[in-house]
Amino acid sequence: MLKVAVLVSGGGTNLQAILDAQAAGTIPHGQVSLVVASKPGVYALERAARAGVESAVVSRRDYPSAEAFDAALLHTLQSHGIQLVVLAGFLSILGPSVIAAYPDRIVNVHPSLIPSFCGEGFYGLRVHEAALAKGVKVTGATVHLVNEVCDGGRILLQKAVDVEPGDTPEILQKRVMEQAEWKLLPAAVEMLCKEYDK
Repeated sequence: MLKVAVLVSGGGTNLQAILDAQAAGTIPHGQVSLVVASKPGVYALERAARAGVESAVVSRRDYPSAEAFDAALLHTLQSHGIQLVVLAGFLSILGPSVIAAYPDRIVNVHPSLIPSFCGEGFYGLRVHEAALAKGVKVTGATVHLVNEVCDGGRILLQKAVDVEPGDTPEILQKRVMEQAEWKLLPAAVEMLCKEYDK
């Protein structure tokens, strides 16, 4: 069974989806053993505590450079024996040293069908604002591996979600989470854990 760390920056709804899947027995090859938040006081830390999962805060602003932040994050992951890293709304960019330490073992969920509405600057509501501004009829979510290119790693899973008349960015965001992100991310975690659990 692989030790999984989930990296969060906010409410932790994707973290909750993974914890719920784990509790339901649908991630038999992995165990969330650490939640890392990019700032103190976020609700995701509460979710971790409720699930009995250890947590840590590694905040970019506490370090003089991106390299120092990466070193601290890497130390936190490695000292807990983490084998798979899941980015669940983690708003800090991972540096080369972290990515190199976990080749093909860092997974991210992005709230669009990559290659649409992705890359630098596309996160949170901005993605849904862009989709609505473009007038697309279908959007969705993508789970992909993380490499040095923002949203550029190999795609693992995608799910389409219809855009409805009258959608606001907030309504669309919620639908994409419920219909795609919360289903895809736990499935991808199990897929990778099963692959590496040898």
